[in-house]
Amino acid sequence: MIKLIVGLGNPGRQYEKTRHNAGFLFLDRLASESNCGWVRESKFDGFLLEIGCASGRVMLLKPDTFMNRSGQAVGKVVRYYKLLPEEVLVVHDELDFDVGVVRLKKNGGHAGHNGLRDIIAHLGSKEFYRLRVGIGRPSAGKAVVDFVLSAPSKSEWELMLSAFDLAGSYVGQIVAGDMSVVMNKLNSDK
Repeated sequence: MIKLIVGLGNPGRQYEKTRHNAGFLFLDRLASESNCGWVRESKFDGFLLEIGCASGRVMLLKPDTFMNRSGQAVGKVVRYYKLLPEEVLVVHDELDFDVGVVRLKKNGGHAGHNGLRDIIAHLGSKEFYRLRVGIGRPSAGKAVVDFVLSAPSKSEWELMLSAFDLAGSYVGQIVAGDMSVVMNKLNSDK
């Protein structure tokens, strides 16, 4: 059962619609569908809200720190609410997937993703779930940092929105803990 969904991104208007903010963008979509507004919780270094879905209620967290310090906020919420790492789902951008591909997995390393690296350090565990949103790779010669901190093209944005819709359709099952069912559906979807 998932009790906390964390979206990764960078705060600030200049990063709002960048590829690296896929996690924030997904959570903003969930929040707007639930007609809920974000509340800044200084004790958690982030924005937190609770939404209801068919299988219960779940907290959403957008850390108000830069990506490489995401674990600070996640660790505070996990400790405060006495959550287990496996009750946490982290939504993040994924360079290794084509734009619009979305996959769910549990466990694993950080694969160079600084947000995941910091969460692993603060939780002392890799045993949380990850919803990985494909953003593709930069073209030859373009730096990864410049790519992830830039906005997707209009066609890429449409693919990302479709991925958010697809993933959003499974949130109820994810919150309920039907992970193997969701993994089978999402991870085999072409």
